[in-house]
Amino acid sequence: MSSPTGSADERSALVESITGSATYTAGVRIVETEDLDSAPPSTRTAPGTFVWLDLREPDERAMQAVARRYGLHPLAVEDALFGHQRPKLERFGDMTFVVLRTARFVDRGSSVEAGELMLFVGMDFVITVRHGFDPGLSDVRAELEARPAILQVGPTAVLYAVLDRIADDICDVVEIVHAEVEDTEARVFAPGREHPTERIYQLTQEVLQLRHAVEPLVPVVTALVEGVPSERDVLAPCFRDVQDHVAMAHEQVLGMEQLLVNDLAANLARVTVQQNEDVRRISAWVSILALCTLIVGVYGMNFANMPELQWRIGYPLVLCVMVVASLGLYLGFKRNHWL
Repeated sequence: MSSPTGSADERSALVESITGSATYTAGVRIVETEDLDSAPPSTRTAPGTFVWLDLREPDERAMQAVARRYGLHPLAVEDALFGHQRPKLERFGDMTFVVLRTARFVDRGSSVEAGELMLFVGMDFVITVRHGFDPGLSDVRAELEARPAILQVGPTAVLYAVLDRIADDICDVVEIVHAEVEDTEARVFAPGREHPTERIYQLTQEVLQLRHAVEPLVPVVTALVEGVPSERDVLAPCFRDVQDHVAMAHEQVLGMEQLLVNDLAANLARVTVQQNEDVRRISAWVSILALCTLIVGVYGMNFANMPELQWRIGYPLVLCVMVVASLGLYLGFKRNHWL
């Protein structure tokens, strides 16, 4: 740990960023920390005590104040400040830095909204930094405080609880998007002329967002499962449960991605087939009309030596020929499924 916060300007920026902070001992909240100055700069003299600080989109002044107080690594601070990071796990001495992608389904826009969450996990502190929407960290805190047997493990328990919430949220989004993909597939093969090409592309983008959130999360969770110390065995099955959820979500995302590729190909094939059918219908009607046009054109040339023009039955005979010929062509095209 380092010195307390610096200038009044930094303290003001930090107060605006803090959305929750408390000190815990043996799994029980003992201090409601309103700002960084009221948080203990070091709890290592009190075993089992740690600080949980939650920040929302802090600016550089706020992050520098936190970094000085808790001795955070500059590279991790830079990642947390600017965001747009790939999910990852990095260790800096006795501190672990974790980047996670969050996701939720927005009903109003029928789309997936993504966010970011970073965690600094030390021996006696855990700092959560979020960018984008709130994944419900206040609920995570309340649920974890209701389970002191887990919370007393320390900062790693907070890491597990946050990771579990994010994994559950992603699984929920995956289920919703999977239902949308199945509905779109049914529309692709449904009778009629509906072609949900635009919806397929939209779902492809949503699945791509989910893949960016889930795929890098697999090695992160695997590293956490393999790196849980023996004295924290109580969390080992918890992390394995999260690992199962993430692996299942990853498999579903990959399956949806391939399904959408197949749906797009099938949709384009149906469009091509229907266009060919339309061309055949048009060609058939053009052929029928062309025959009538040919007959009319021949008898419209007004040559002097055209005996048929003098026949009493010439006019009705030509009309009958046109009708019979057109009907014959129509029946022929109908038999060959051109009409």
